[in-house]
Order: sequence, then C-alpha cells, then structure tokens
Amino acid sequence: MDSCIFCKIIRGEIPSSKVYEDDKVYAFRDINPEAPVHVLIIPKVHIKSANEINEENAEIISHIFIVASNLAKELGIAHSGYRIVNNCGEQGGQTVEHLHFHLLGGRDLTWPPG
Repeated sequence: MDSCIFCKIIRGEIPSSKVYEDDKVYAFRDINPEAPVHVLIIPKVHIKSANEINEENAEIISHIFIVASNLAKELGIAHSGYRIVNNCGEQGGQTVEHLHFHLLGGRDLTWPPG
C-alpha cells in the first residue's frame, strides 16, 4: 500500500532501526519505546488489522510469534519475561493501519499497560 508508513519502512523509504528481516516479516525498534526493549514486528504483506486475518494469511501470525520468541532470546528478555501486544481498531489503540505486534521487555510490565 503506497501511503502506509509501515509499507514505506519495509521498502526503505523511511529509515528505521532494523533488528530482523526475512522474506515474510520486518522487525524494528519503536521510535517511542514503552520499555527498554520495544520492537515492532510487521508482516511484509499489507494486512490492515487482526480483523483481516483469514485462512489465506493466517500462517504469517505463527511466523511472527516464532520471530518474536527468537528476538526475545537474542535481545536478552526471554528469561526475565516479555509481552507481545497487538492493538486492533481505533478503540483498541491501533494507530497504524498495518497489522503489527509489539515485543516489550526489559522491565517489570504492569497491567494495565502504562
């Protein structure tokens, strides 16, 4: 999608602090981190939100969670604990209309978040 900020990041049109990339996903550090480790993991194919997950694209979700687990180990937060968050829709806190998951760790994470 031409105007999507995450699609532009994937294409290299907007700089990012990449931590991982493969043929299916791109992961980069959040520019406004909520924790010492705050990485966004996004599919390279444009999926607007979790509401658009279906049989044809569902495998990307399992891949994202495998990547998140591997990144948690690489970034040193797997042992102490971490959170994987997806916001869906305006009232759910989704600010970019491109499916993405936040990998957060490196501090005590309270609930509700904040």
